[in-house]
Amino acid sequence: MAMNLRVMWLLNHSSARKFEVPMLKKIGINQIFTPKKYPDEVGFRSASVDFSEDESLDIPVADLKILNAAEWHLGADAEAWRIANKYFDVVFFMFHRPELLENAARYFGGAVILRAYGVEKESSYGRVARIFNNTRHIKKIGKRFYFGEAYSHLADSDSDYLKARRIFLPLGLSDASLRDVWQGGEPQIYFVCPDICTNIYYQNIYDEFCRNFTGFKYVIAGAQAIKVDDPQVLGYVTNEQHAYNMAQSRVMFYHSSEPNHIHYHPFEAIRAGMPLVFMAGGMLDRMGGADLPGRCKTVSEARHKIQRILGDDRRLIDRIRSSQAVLLESMKPENCEQAWRDGFARIDSELAAWRTGQAVRSQWQKKRKRVAVVLPVEYRGGSLRGALELVKALYIGSRQAEDAADIVFMHLDDSALYQDEDFSGLPEGVMRRPFKWRILSQPEARRAMYYAGFVDWIPVADNYIIPDDGVQQLADCDACLIVSDRLAYPVLPIKPIALMVYDYVQRYIPHFIGNEEQSFLAAARSANKVFVTTEFTHQDALQYAGVEPGRLRKVPMLIPEFSVFRDSLDVKKSCGHYFLWTTNAAPHKNHKNAVQALEIYYEELDGRWDCKITGANTKGILDSRLPHLQALAEIFKRCAVLRRRVKWLGELPDCQYKKVLAEAEFLWHAGRIDNGTFSVVEAAFAGVPALSSDYPAMREMNAEFGLNMLWMDPASPRDMARKLKDMEQEANMRRAMLPGEAELRMHGVDHYAKAYWQELHEII
Repeated sequence: MAMNLRVMWLLNHSSARKFEVPMLKKIGINQIFTPKKYPDEVGFRSASVDFSEDESLDIPVADLKILNAAEWHLGADAEAWRIANKYFDVVFFMFHRPELLENAARYFGGAVILRAYGVEKESSYGRVARIFNNTRHIKKIGKRFYFGEAYSHLADSDSDYLKARRIFLPLGLSDASLRDVWQGGEPQIYFVCPDICTNIYYQNIYDEFCRNFTGFKYVIAGAQAIKVDDPQVLGYVTNEQHAYNMAQSRVMFYHSSEPNHIHYHPFEAIRAGMPLVFMAGGMLDRMGGADLPGRCKTVSEARHKIQRILGDDRRLIDRIRSSQAVLLESMKPENCEQAWRDGFARIDSELAAWRTGQAVRSQWQKKRKRVAVVLPVEYRGGSLRGALELVKALYIGSRQAEDAADIVFMHLDDSALYQDEDFSGLPEGVMRRPFKWRILSQPEARRAMYYAGFVDWIPVADNYIIPDDGVQQLADCDACLIVSDRLAYPVLPIKPIALMVYDYVQRYIPHFIGNEEQSFLAAARSANKVFVTTEFTHQDALQYAGVEPGRLRKVPMLIPEFSVFRDSLDVKKSCGHYFLWTTNAAPHKNHKNAVQALEIYYEELDGRWDCKITGANTKGILDSRLPHLQALAEIFKRCAVLRRRVKWLGELPDCQYKKVLAEAEFLWHAGRIDNGTFSVVEAAFAGVPALSSDYPAMREMNAEFGLNMLWMDPASPRDMARKLKDMEQEANMRRAMLPGEAELRMHGVDHYAKAYWQELHEII
């Protein structure tokens, strides 16, 4: 029976591929994709890559190139899954990392088969799914999910939801015929044990074998990531050497009494004709070995039989060799084929029924998405404006993508901090919900997740938080975008969570965030997706925060809406002969060096222009008790010229700020390091050039927007002062070098909104 199903066999196990790919072809499946990459990890010691199936694939070269480049074991990206969904009906996968199943549940509309070769008796696939937090993804896939057991009993003692989706696809050998190449010229035990120094499971097996067979001659095969200090451990050998060892070693001992898992090498020994001595209670019993002469109930019995074989007891050797071929029967392709046909006939039928039902439902039901954008702390100024631009981007972008979504903007419920006019720029259709963070203990968090349908969820933190808005605490939303990682505890993951992380200033400024650093980093590591806007922060997210590459996205910078009346650049500006310093009270704003620079500028360099300071929490900076601000206050106290020439404006309403900015000679950005400040872009909109500290994020911003800024060294007050003086001469020239308003608006929300929506939509 020919089948129209196309299969992605997303495994790299060399021996399994030699059997399963030909078996798929035998039952009529000819379009088969195999992955071309796998992690460089010990767990993939038996892995390899095979390109041979690519020639048969009816897929455009460009699409196949993307599939081959994808890191499937790490989850792969949305584009790779889009192509997979276009050409394939079935995906095979194994539990290695949680991302693969998570992304299959999110992007793939075909059958998803968990290939189960068995786990240790103390574990189960249900337990692994809980540890990976994958249970919800399996249940989301629903009747398209299959527990593809390689042995017919594997689901018997596993979770009910896996048992309900079991399908028997027996594992076999591509060639299970007896070769009888054994000679046994070397009176030694052939034992296989890989990864002795890198895996505690195999370390214990090695130690136990060495204890049990002291005094016997033996060699130990199996790949070793680290050389073992034991001359009997062979490590990696060539195929030729392995074949020689199999033919010449007198006996193989197989230690395992695991009831749900078996290795390949016992079958290799049987096929070669080598006598196999094995322990009772394992998979070989189930496969016909319960009454075989090579079976041993105790180590003492195994030692006795092996001693006789090493002593060339031909009677025992012949009895074992002549009887053990029965263990190959269940591994022969012809004995596995019908189960594979039956299994795939079921998949074909159920998948067709599901797709028909989906087509009918989609005609009358399409749930409108709802996304929450959460401002987690008391942000104002540029941070608040950036959050509002994100809201606009998602609102506009979903409509550009013809997938109009409801957007909810959530901010802290603090009437002293926020007024209604602070949010006047929100699109008319956006809902606004003030909230307070609510802390849940571990038992409370587990209970909340249970009632939300995550019955197997396991908390990993002592406390969790949820935004309590007096409505539904995000329960009515499909995803949540939190604007920054400033979270004291993990957010309860009832819904998918994305973070917009603008910078990791704490990496460069000692004690910037006190004792909360690990909480902030954990927030990024646990998020479904992390957005950054500069390559500088992208690298910090990878190297410092440890965010997995597959969850990290660099998105375009959004220019806030900043409508001002621009004077013609060839007309002299009517201004007050001052420059504007935008700052706040945060330590990375470099206050001490900036004020020392101002002192040098006025007292030594005869600076002509006044300095006006504005920004959140700047009005009371001189009275602050914060250690990094006290030095600033001391300089002002002793320097009369600073008190006369520097004007503290505090935080200004937008309309007033625009006027003050538009009349400035230039804008001064004196911060030491961050993700860059959009104040320089706002200044460019107003026809005002900028003098900026020189650090990577600002260089990126300068290049992206063509701002032609003048640079200064934020670590040198004297260089900062000299550049202030230079701006007296260069301001007019640099004003003429600014990009036009039309050029700047090319970076506005309308141009990038769809891209933002598509990135966020991936986690919904």
